[in-house]
Amino acid sequence: MTRIGVNTWVWASPLDDEALARLAPRVRDWGFDAIELPVESPGDWDAARAAGLLERLGLAATVVLVMGPGRELVAAPAATVAATQDYLRAVVDAAVAVGSPVIAGPAYASVGRTWRIEDRAAAYAELRANLRPVAEYAAERGVTVAVEPLNRYETSLLNTVDQALEALDGLPGTGLALDVYHMNIEETDLPAAIARAAGRIAHVQVSANDRGAPGRDHLDWPALLAALGDAGYAGPLVIESFTAHNATIATAASIWRPLAPTQDDIAVDGLAYLRSLHA
Repeated sequence: MTRIGVNTWVWASPLDDEALARLAPRVRDWGFDAIELPVESPGDWDAARAAGLLERLGLAATVVLVMGPGRELVAAPAATVAATQDYLRAVVDAAVAVGSPVIAGPAYASVGRTWRIEDRAAAYAELRANLRPVAEYAAERGVTVAVEPLNRYETSLLNTVDQALEALDGLPGTGLALDVYHMNIEETDLPAAIARAAGRIAHVQVSANDRGAPGRDHLDWPALLAALGDAGYAGPLVIESFTAHNATIATAASIWRPLAPTQDDIAVDGLAYLRSLHA
C-alpha cells in the first residue's frame, strides 16, 4: 500500500516542539504513515526530541527545506550563497536525526523571487556548482536533495520537470521533488511529465489544484498515481497545504482564503480519498 504523509504546514508555521507534540499523535491516529517537517530556521524544533516522539508513535518523517527571503544559490552574492549552503547542510542534519531520506524543496532560490534569465544554461551551471557541496554532504549521510520545480509565479528558474532534469544533469545526490499543485500549472500532460522523470523522482507532494484536499478538484488522480507507479516511485505521497498565517511563504504561495471548512479536513479528506484509490 502506498504510504501517505502530511506536512505540518497545514496547521502551523513555523513548526516548533510544542506544535509537533500536539500534531503528531493526531496525524498518527488519523491513519497517516508519515509526517513532513519543515525547517524554516534551524533550531525551530529539536531534531532529537522529534525523532523520539515519532519513533514512539510509529510515524516516518520527511523533511522539507524552506527557501525564504535571502536564501539563494543562483545570481546572488557569494556570502548569500555560502549562508544558504550552511542552512541546507543544517537541514540535512535534521533529516538524518529524524530518519528522513530526503530534504525536499526549491533548493535554488527564494520562493517568490523572479527575474528575467537571459542565459539559462549558465544559470543551471551555477546552480549545479553551488548545490554540489550540499548534495555531496547529504549523500555522505544517506540523504537525497530533492529539488522542486515551482510554478512561474513563485520562481523563474525551474518551473517544469524537463527544466529540473536539465539543471540537475550530472549532479549526484540529487533528485526531483514533484508537487502536483505546481505541475498542474506548468505541465501540459502530468502523467507524461512524470514518465519523463522516471528514475529521478525522490519525493512527491500532493494537494488539490487549489491547495485543498486531494480529490476535491479536477485532477485525474487515478492517472497520476498510475504514472507514479509506472515510473517506479516508491516513496510517500505527502499532502502539502498551508494556513493563511504561514510565516515564511504564505504571501508567495498566495493563500488568501480557507481551502476547506477546517484545516483538519484538508488532511483527513485527502487521506480518505487517496486511500480509496488503493482500496
